[in-house]
Amino acid sequence: MLQRSSRKEKRIPPVALTVRPVSAGSALAGNRLSKRTPWVVLAASLAASFALFALLAAASGSAFQTVGAVLVGAIGYLIVITVLSLSVEGGRQAVDRFITGLVSGAFLLAMVPLISVGITVIGNGLARFDGEFFNSSMRNVTGEGGGALHAMVGTLLITLAATIISVPLGLMTSIYLVEYGRGRLAKTITFLVDVMTGIPSIVAGLFAYAAFALFLGPGVRMGIVGAVALSVLMIPVVVRSSEEMLRLVPNELREASYALGVPKWRTIVKVVLPTSIAGITTGIMLAIARVIGETAPLLITAGFTASMNYNLFQDRMQSLPVYVYTQFANQGNPAFAFLERAWAAALLLILIVMALNLLARLIAKWFAPKTGR
Repeated sequence: MLQRSSRKEKRIPPVALTVRPVSAGSALAGNRLSKRTPWVVLAASLAASFALFALLAAASGSAFQTVGAVLVGAIGYLIVITVLSLSVEGGRQAVDRFITGLVSGAFLLAMVPLISVGITVIGNGLARFDGEFFNSSMRNVTGEGGGALHAMVGTLLITLAATIISVPLGLMTSIYLVEYGRGRLAKTITFLVDVMTGIPSIVAGLFAYAAFALFLGPGVRMGIVGAVALSVLMIPVVVRSSEEMLRLVPNELREASYALGVPKWRTIVKVVLPTSIAGITTGIMLAIARVIGETAPLLITAGFTASMNYNLFQDRMQSLPVYVYTQFANQGNPAFAFLERAWAAALLLILIVMALNLLARLIAKWFAPKTGR
């Protein structure tokens, strides 16, 4: 039989709770600024700043300083909204609104150069974004007219050759570092990849030119030399991006494959690479976008020409970045024709880089492993 405990239950005496009133200005009071208040304060600060700068410009007879008016208005907004939030919401919310204003201002300030470059390039490049620009080269053209077809073909061939050189080397290096690399050799390779990531592009061009000059003599200018120079810049980017993607593959997948008796090389080919193919492809596309706009190495290695050249192993080859440089640096008569061609080529180059980045995102989305059932 179960015996009941003879211990008496202890009763807890009631505790008197004291409720203290909270001041209206405290953050615990629940007082909040309305959602429209920051916008009203911002509009009022900008209006006051623009009015002040307009009066100063009218009094001194100088031009109106739009940038200065915006900066003073933003500073005024930060001060007013912080003081107003401190008096109504409390110190914690005031600090939060101040930091939010600083972060938002930094973001807008970082977007100003990007938007300015985009507007400038589009406004100046659309004038020659026509059929002649895409269907003709600069052969026998001394003034108006002409196009950049030879530069487009050269950019395509040189970048394709650089990709063919860089992707196998970079991918196999990353596989070695993740799957096989141990000891001093792996550390040395990692160190050299880090060093190659930060070298200037013109150094890569000089290296490729010097290497080919040893065999073909000084003054050699060919598309393949430019491709080798670009591959020197691409390989460390491919290695780093592929290495990070391979390290994200769970070890459980490798161990499950080994448990079934699958050799290591086949596990890498059939398990590791398919799992990380989305990230690897994205890294490759970003590496191409990083080197396709390089000018200095191609100016040294591939040179420039006004004619079409489809052979990477013979004669000089034009590219879009070098085309922009030559059109701007060697202006003829009329000068506006050369500038229009330079702006149009710059716009085309920006569109190509943008397309490569969008393609990288789409590839990452398409090839991403499906987690749902």
